[in-house]
Amino acid sequence: MLYRVEAIVIRSTDYGEGNKIVTLFSREAGKVSVMVRGAKKMNSRYAAVVQPFTCGQFVFFKNGQMGTLNNAEIIQSYHMLREDLLMAACCSYLAELTDRLIGEQENEPYWYEQLKAAFQAMTEGKDADIIVHIYEMKMLAIAGYTPQLDQCVSCGETAGEMAFSFGLGGILCKSCRRSDPQTVPLSGAVLKLLRLFSRMDIRRLGQTDVKPETKQQLKTLLRGYMDNHLGLRLKSRNFLEQMEKYGL
Repeated sequence: MLYRVEAIVIRSTDYGEGNKIVTLFSREAGKVSVMVRGAKKMNSRYAAVVQPFTCGQFVFFKNGQMGTLNNAEIIQSYHMLREDLLMAACCSYLAELTDRLIGEQENEPYWYEQLKAAFQAMTEGKDADIIVHIYEMKMLAIAGYTPQLDQCVSCGETAGEMAFSFGLGGILCKSCRRSDPQTVPLSGAVLKLLRLFSRMDIRRLGQTDVKPETKQQLKTLLRGYMDNHLGLRLKSRNFLEQMEKYGL
């Protein structure tokens, strides 16, 4: 069957002497793997279109688990994201999250639009940390682990001081937090942002101004929560953490 899709390259792997296997995340067909013959050759017309984060129109034939590329045209190369070390690390993280949490051929146009919007927002100079955290919330929703943020997961209380429980999957009020000694204190600003992120469409994201200490709390909470519930080992996140460790 012949497919024509708009897609983003989320993974590109060498195969043999001159070929590549690319994983495309598309609007029309979800996530698919496609063989691109001759893509590693210097004069290949597909050398540019198989670069990570590239958005393009792809035509491929698929009769089984893997397709074979027939034609491709670049819509947006996002070359700026590959040339900046921090941006490349953030985009690699988003791409790897997508690859690990979305199954083959799960056709969900909304999630495709969110990834595309995340890459576009980064090219426009919007806060990469905030974009990453919003996208993390999207991926938690896909995995079925959206944290409970509107009321205490134990008693349903909606007002007052709250803490965050990784194990119980959401916020705990002051009275119930003793049920989990591992809770993390939660400032009003962080809780407000987490609630916003869970509903935010990245396509509507404007410029943001979030204090560094608030962003650090968000990072600690979301990474801790994802580790507790998803248990993913991501090379891209390890690289990001190494950059943060050395202040890059």
